[in-house]
Amino acid sequence: MSHETNEIIEPLLYEYLKQDSIVPFQRCLEKYSAEKLVTPSGNSLLHVAVSYGSDKIANYLAKEFPSLITSQNSQEDTFLHVAAREGRVSPTAKSLVQLNPSLMKKTNKKGNTPLHDAVIMGHKEVVVWLVNKEPDVAYYNNNTGQSPLYLAVENSKENGILDVLLNTEASMPIKREDGESLGTLPDGKSPVHAAIVQRSIVILKKIESAKPELFRLQDKELGNSLHYASSIGFLEGVQFLLQKFCGSANEVNQEGNYPIHLACKNDSVDILKEFLKIFPYPKEFLNKKGQNILHVAAENGQGNLVRYILKRDPKLIDPLLNEMDVDGNTPLHLATQHGRSTAAFVLVRDNRVDPSIVNTEDLTPYDVAHRQSKIAVAQYEKTEEKLAEERKEFDSNGTEDKAVDLRKPETKKASSKDYKLPDYYGAMTTLSILYFHTHPKKSLQQRFSSTQGKPPRKEETKSRIENLLVVAVLVAGVTFAGAIQLPQLKSTNSSNEHHHDFNSTVPHNTTAFDSPTGSSLLDGYLCLDVWALNTSVVAAIILLWTNLNDVKFAPFAVWFSSLMVGGSIYMMCLAFFFAVSIALGGSNYGVFAIIIIVVGVLFFFAQTLLYLQWLLPPSITLILEGVLSHYVYYCSFFLLFYGWRWLPDKLYEIKRKRSSSSG
Repeated sequence: MSHETNEIIEPLLYEYLKQDSIVPFQRCLEKYSAEKLVTPSGNSLLHVAVSYGSDKIANYLAKEFPSLITSQNSQEDTFLHVAAREGRVSPTAKSLVQLNPSLMKKTNKKGNTPLHDAVIMGHKEVVVWLVNKEPDVAYYNNNTGQSPLYLAVENSKENGILDVLLNTEASMPIKREDGESLGTLPDGKSPVHAAIVQRSIVILKKIESAKPELFRLQDKELGNSLHYASSIGFLEGVQFLLQKFCGSANEVNQEGNYPIHLACKNDSVDILKEFLKIFPYPKEFLNKKGQNILHVAAENGQGNLVRYILKRDPKLIDPLLNEMDVDGNTPLHLATQHGRSTAAFVLVRDNRVDPSIVNTEDLTPYDVAHRQSKIAVAQYEKTEEKLAEERKEFDSNGTEDKAVDLRKPETKKASSKDYKLPDYYGAMTTLSILYFHTHPKKSLQQRFSSTQGKPPRKEETKSRIENLLVVAVLVAGVTFAGAIQLPQLKSTNSSNEHHHDFNSTVPHNTTAFDSPTGSSLLDGYLCLDVWALNTSVVAAIILLWTNLNDVKFAPFAVWFSSLMVGGSIYMMCLAFFFAVSIALGGSNYGVFAIIIIVVGVLFFFAQTLLYLQWLLPPSITLILEGVLSHYVYYCSFFLLFYGWRWLPDKLYEIKRKRSSSSG
């Protein structure tokens, strides 16, 4: 309806409409053209009269101006939409609908029919009248694919509207596929799926009693009802559907997965148990990728499910352990490919799992883990500008390159919001797990030949020079301050625990270090402090010198200065240990002093081991870092990540066994 030549309704007409005063309304209307009078939102006089429940004026307008009956406002609402939202379907409105039945199916800009609006607003009497007149409208979908029945389930209010819509004689239209009895939703959303979202067994039972055919429908993206209940971990819903509609477990969704596969994507052992109770032959369920339930659980990192599956009857489970999908990947391949460290750890420790199987790319699980770690490292080292370019390219192409192996697979065209970086920690941890259990042994000669130190690039060298210069200056400043303010001895000779300074300007304190031990500690402190000061100053001078000379010498200067700065830090820490020993030399706190000394000695050895890497050739250092990094990742995974997950599950399992035995 075009409002370009319309006029705005005057306030006086509003008053007559509110009061349903027909006579003064008629007199006032003589000055205007009724068809052209609208509100700012495009409502006609009939819209306004119906919204106020002014039946006399509405009847008059319908008789005198028939064009208003089918007029629509700026949102394309008819007067029946307004009446349904207001919950006021007067006898006049009913008679107009009787003469114009097409109004029942008219939709507004949202795609809502009057029945949609009545359901949304919760007007039961209006819903009853509308659905009796046109039952099929209960299954009409709006722009978001929601039918009135879907909305009634979604609102799930105790107003009786759901029961009214379920008891209609109409049935949901479906698309038949190749003459089969199973259908798919034409365009909208299934009311059963809405009940599953609500996790309401009561509504599921109502639908099963009134419209059981709705459970046979499939959503294009969500699959059938059992697919959806399994994917969101709705245990009671899965139990109900397996009991009432067991056959739906043998259907695949658009991605080619059975409901049991979606159950394995969700970290719920209880749901998988329900499937295996009825279908104790898991090897028969293969998706379109040729993957069994162990493939899916491992690929999605569900360690609890993997552990549960491995404990089942060996006759049923053994065929799953080393089975290959269409790409030749075993469950262990998929766990390593996606950086699922928990699942990989459980699988690789099972003696029945063969870690030497190669896929179609001729890669073992360890080879896959090694490749994925390189991809993760490459992504980690990229700049933000480079990553932004990749996201832009990913968004335009909608596809990913080889570096996508660690990312979540998508079945539809991806966008920049779907772009995800590889899980660096997951990739490195998974590689470390397989390194300890399955990695091929290399000789020392192979390690040296395959590991060579490469000189850093110019920009990287410049950055290292700047960082080392800052550290060298900081160390020089700290050691200079330490030389001026010498450590203090806590004297036990005086009753007031007076502290004696070791400054040469205070001669009466020299008696505090008459003992050879105290003098030796002070000499050691001064020696280390002066050594650290000079070493850091020399390193700073060399670094400054690189800015005035040929850049070809910069990598060597950086390497040499790194050794000196590292040595100065090492000596500064050792000097601090001497200072602490001096401070505790006159103390009576023996236990405290022992603790400090023991901790200091431990850290001294740790610092010594770390500093030794600075002195070794780069090739040996890289080999040590490669080996030690596996220990670091493995220990952190075992003690933190895996421990946090395994221990609570174990305690829960013990508690459940005790409760079941006592019961």
